[in-house]
Amino acid sequence: MIHFKKIRWKNFLSTGNAFTEVQLDRTRSTLIIGDNGAGKSTILDALTFVLFGKPFRTINKNQLVNSVNQSGTEVEVEFSIGSKEYLVKRGIKKNFFEIYQNGNMLNQDASIRDYQEYLEKTILKLNYKSFTQIVILGSSSFVPFMQLRAGDRRAIIEDLLDIEIFSVMNQLLKHRVAQNKEDMGTVDIALGLSKGEKENVEYLIEKLKQNKSSQIEANKRDIEKHEKAIANYRDSIDKILDKNKELNDSIADEKGVRKEVAKLHDYQKGIEKGILKCEEDIEFYEKTETCDTCKQQISEDHRENMIEEFHGKMHELSGGLMQLGKKLKVQEDRIAEIEKVSEEYDRNLKEQMNMNSHISACEQYIKKVSTQIKDISNMEDDIEKQKSELEEVKKDILIYTEEKEELSQKKYLYEIAGSLLKDGGIKAKIIKQYLPIINKYINVHLGKMDFYVSFELDEGFNETIKSRHRDEFTYDSFSEGEKMRIDLALLFTWRAIAKLKNSVNTNLLILDEVFDSSLDTAGTDEFLKILYDLTGNVNTFVISHKGEVLYDKFDKTIKFEKHQNFSRIAS
Repeated sequence: MIHFKKIRWKNFLSTGNAFTEVQLDRTRSTLIIGDNGAGKSTILDALTFVLFGKPFRTINKNQLVNSVNQSGTEVEVEFSIGSKEYLVKRGIKKNFFEIYQNGNMLNQDASIRDYQEYLEKTILKLNYKSFTQIVILGSSSFVPFMQLRAGDRRAIIEDLLDIEIFSVMNQLLKHRVAQNKEDMGTVDIALGLSKGEKENVEYLIEKLKQNKSSQIEANKRDIEKHEKAIANYRDSIDKILDKNKELNDSIADEKGVRKEVAKLHDYQKGIEKGILKCEEDIEFYEKTETCDTCKQQISEDHRENMIEEFHGKMHELSGGLMQLGKKLKVQEDRIAEIEKVSEEYDRNLKEQMNMNSHISACEQYIKKVSTQIKDISNMEDDIEKQKSELEEVKKDILIYTEEKEELSQKKYLYEIAGSLLKDGGIKAKIIKQYLPIINKYINVHLGKMDFYVSFELDEGFNETIKSRHRDEFTYDSFSEGEKMRIDLALLFTWRAIAKLKNSVNTNLLILDEVFDSSLDTAGTDEFLKILYDLTGNVNTFVISHKGEVLYDKFDKTIKFEKHQNFSRIAS
């Protein structure tokens, strides 16, 4: 269990150079009040900043530094997990990030990111997204679970169920698959080269048995053949370059054409708007007999003349629209032509690269054959030496063949592992097992809040909400007060699941302005009773503007105020 004890900050947002300190475990319920801008929500940003390096609200990190003092920003939080006591410090100007365990600072040799990863995955076992779903509810910048995208919902559930490791494993597996593919390619190249070398050595041995001069002559002819091939490839490349220059010149107007299409679309919209205005004017003169401004009768002749005039104008605009459509069709046909030319240009580039590869291969072959000619010229009948080299090459082929077989087996195993680690594999089975438990907790908490609906999340984390009469609803169809009850039910469900999985259990719960939007004075007492029933012995902090309503309903009240342009706790 993460037992939060104390948080303190200075030169943070509107707080000055003196530390502001809040005890987090002294009282069961604490009310935080203050005027707008007094700094009562600063505790949210301080807590998420010190733990995760970013504020809770949508604030630029540089804006966290007090604008008056402009340096010395520091936040500290103390908490315990079992027998271990932790102190986390983080600062800006000067920048630092320190983690202390039982009074000793943990090794900082790793990068800040690795240090942060160690805090989240090894100590807290909690990331920012999960923290803001389990510990904090409310605030205008907070996005409740039901308003998250499916992928973000999945990430939170995976983190709560402590199965994010499978995603990590899947990422590691992808790296291994990529490495395996690279190794397979390397082995294939090495095997191909060895087999080619084997053929060359065997060929050389055979040639050494023949007349040396005839062998040299044959190799020279082979070189000439490859040199001719290189020349042909280079001629083809020159043609491709000329063709691509021609193609590139033919689409030089692409930017202008696209600009013209955009301009024509704008004209089209303007004409369509003009036609619509004419229709409205025609309708006005058809239906209106008295002028709205002077209240005088509009003569029948004037009305007919105006209707005829607007009909003529509309006819003229329609003709213009037709002509514009023809122009637009021409330009769009030109764009299609340009795209076709671009495709041909890209195909030519690929062909050029392929020919360059062939040239390189031919040059390498010529180099090898030239070396062979030199070697043959210096050799007499040293066939035994070549036979010894052939045996070494055969050994290499055997080694590479065995290595390829081993890599192929690994590839097969990786494919099996990949099918298990993807979203539809092991994780899906675990989530499926927990979904009934999750849905049960949600409905239990909804019942405690006298909100009697059947709420169910499916494997895609989409909701199905039914009334007693089996009428179906969506989350967005409910009032803000009802949505808040659903958000609370989910919040306490995540806390229960986290505790059940032993992935996260914490004494801290912060509700930011949940009383200020949807609950009236009469509903506040009921809601507080529900809250106390749900939270048990949790240390609950409520940030609110409704001090006059809630003042006497909490064990402790903390009031923030502005003093000499700095935020502080009122004495």
